Amino acid sequence: MLGFSWTLDAPIVGAYLLVTMAAGLYVRRYVGGVDDFLLAGREMNVYLGIASLAATEFGIITCMYAAELGYNFGFSGAVLGILSALSMLGLGLTGFCIRPLRDAGVRTLPELFERRFGPRIRWAAGVVIVLGGLLNMGVFLRVAGEFLVLACGLDPRQLEVTMTVLLVLVAAYTLLGGMLSVLVTDFLQFVVMSIGLMVVSVLVLDRVGWEGLVSTARAHHGEGAFNPFVHPKMGWQYVLFQALVQFSAVLTWQTTIARVLAAKDSRTGRQVYTRTSFFFVCRFLIPAVWGIAALALVTEVDFAPVLEAGFDPNKKALYAMPIALGKILPAGLLGLMIAAMLAADMSTDSSYMLTWGGVIYNDILAPFRRGPKSEKSGLLWNRMIVAAIGVYLLLFGLWFSPKGDLWSYLAVTGTVYMSSMTTLFIACCYWPRANSRGAAAAIAVGAVMPIAHLVCQHAGNSELASWATTYASAWGIATYLACAVAMVVGSLTVRTEPRSAAT
Repeated sequence: MLGFSWTLDAPIVGAYLLVTMAAGLYVRRYVGGVDDFLLAGREMNVYLGIASLAATEFGIITCMYAAELGYNFGFSGAVLGILSALSMLGLGLTGFCIRPLRDAGVRTLPELFERRFGPRIRWAAGVVIVLGGLLNMGVFLRVAGEFLVLACGLDPRQLEVTMTVLLVLVAAYTLLGGMLSVLVTDFLQFVVMSIGLMVVSVLVLDRVGWEGLVSTARAHHGEGAFNPFVHPKMGWQYVLFQALVQFSAVLTWQTTIARVLAAKDSRTGRQVYTRTSFFFVCRFLIPAVWGIAALALVTEVDFAPVLEAGFDPNKKALYAMPIALGKILPAGLLGLMIAAMLAADMSTDSSYMLTWGGVIYNDILAPFRRGPKSEKSGLLWNRMIVAAIGVYLLLFGLWFSPKGDLWSYLAVTGTVYMSSMTTLFIACCYWPRANSRGAAAAIAVGAVMPIAHLVCQHAGNSELASWATTYASAWGIATYLACAVAMVVGSLTVRTEPRSAAT
């Protein structure tokens, strides 16, 4: 491992952090109300939206799980990016659901649901969105800290310190500037991140070579490295479940939807989706290539000091990529890569903290607010909520480590709310017979089934955990289907007058 140079790499990282913090804090003066804080005044244009969405959806967590997929599955691991890009392109071209959402002028999905299903469904939807979102985001900080420690060759005992510093930096400008700070810093982070990704990819290809990547993938995974349907650990159930996850994420994931809601109009929101779609292939493919390179470069000798330091021996596939980058990147370029990864991570964390906080304020706390709140009071509450989320992320990240591969955990926790919210969103917009009973049934089913899976997977019983891991994709497919059935059956058991689609 070449190691992090405090004379060459540290100044690069420090300069980037200084510029980002200055830009993020500068725009706080333009935050005059809650809409400015949460949605940047709904004035986001296409190009800023593209940069912001791309930067938000590529964090260190993204790089780590996509590289792990490449390590475990070869090029087949990038199929998730293809599924995601097709979903985003389709929604952008057709405006399916996202056009009526933006035209409705709401701040969040649950607020839209209230117009069709009533305030109780709005509150319940907010609860499951935050539950799934925070369970999902809870591992971000630890994984980012592990990446930085492994790639830079830092003392593993500095992991918690690294996590805390990252969180404080992100929280500072997010608390003050809200979505305005997020959009401005996202643009800077998109530029730095893009340069870093290209430079690192060139070095990886120079070190291993394309033929070396292909031969390594084939040697470890056979033809399954290029075809997910024949990979013994993937197959059609895996691909179908991932297709449902990617479609639902593009349709209902709060950080993605926030860009539609912050856009000037529905046409702008659709253009952001259409023009960002190709990047969603890259966000899986590029790290997957790095993961395959790690399969060729990292040996048991490289893993030995990591495992001796107390890292989980069952997560070699997760640790391989940062170890490989630390081996091949020279001083200076390692600093550029770290700056790029910090850019990606700060953008992701700030957007996630802001959007989950917005749901808590706008939907979960709505029934408890008596009378209209002043803009000053609303800003204070939103900032307090973002700060509380930051504390949760730090504490959760310190003690919890998911079992199995990282992406599987993220897919299951996301399903806690995406399965039901996708059903509610489509029914809200296009099925006049949908009602609150069907919506409540879908929310309950969508929350209970994934949480039951998580409990089984993390139970002390190894046989139960093995069963949950083996049938994760089938269970995920069943969850999405059960939500749709619950909505239909629940709605048809009560006679109500058909209602027009939400607008």
